[in-house]
Amino acid sequence: MELLGFKPKYITFDCYGTLTNFRMNDTVRPLIEGVVPPERTEEFLKDFRAYRIDEVLGEFKLYPVLLRDAWQRVCNRWRIQFRPSDVDAIVADLGTWGPHPDVPEPLAKLAAHYPLVILSNAVDDILAGNVAKLGVDFHRVFTAEQARAYKPRFQAFEYMLDQLDVARDQILHVSSHVWYDLIPAHELRIKHKVYVNRGYDPSTPFYEYAETSDLTGVPGLLGL
Repeated sequence: MELLGFKPKYITFDCYGTLTNFRMNDTVRPLIEGVVPPERTEEFLKDFRAYRIDEVLGEFKLYPVLLRDAWQRVCNRWRIQFRPSDVDAIVADLGTWGPHPDVPEPLAKLAAHYPLVILSNAVDDILAGNVAKLGVDFHRVFTAEQARAYKPRFQAFEYMLDQLDVARDQILHVSSHVWYDLIPAHELRIKHKVYVNRGYDPSTPFYEYAETSDLTGVPGLLGL
């Protein structure tokens, strides 16, 4: 996708994984040490991710509850003890995560030219800690808690568009997640998109986006 010459009214971002270094696996590994065989750790982490994906598609619940339920399900699948303290540790760690190393400089460059917006699968109080570490002022920060829906549900994107009072072809949406962000954005006819390919999902050009390996490539796509 060619973005040179496009002047978005807003640049909208996914946060966890795209801007904030999503360190879920680092948080979980110590919790399952001595419980899950070391050679099967990666398999367990993939299963926990899969249950989080499934949970966002169900009836809305706040993210700490969603994590609890996903953790309960993966523990049941692996036939290991569910410990509420593990969920507490994960939730406590979430808001401490800072940005990927490649984020602050290009994000500041973009903020000098465009209003920046976040749309995150998060709750307000936890996300505030992550956003504060990004080093720029955001025009708006939207969460699943506000929208009462998680991406990839259309309701999350439609809430953001309604609150911004902006047309779908007036924003540039930037994400490192094809499934959570770029597929629903494509289906909603949000034309201008950037995939920051951090390896979470395989690149799928069918969904019509510009692609870069990290955030440093985004300003150049807009001619900055």
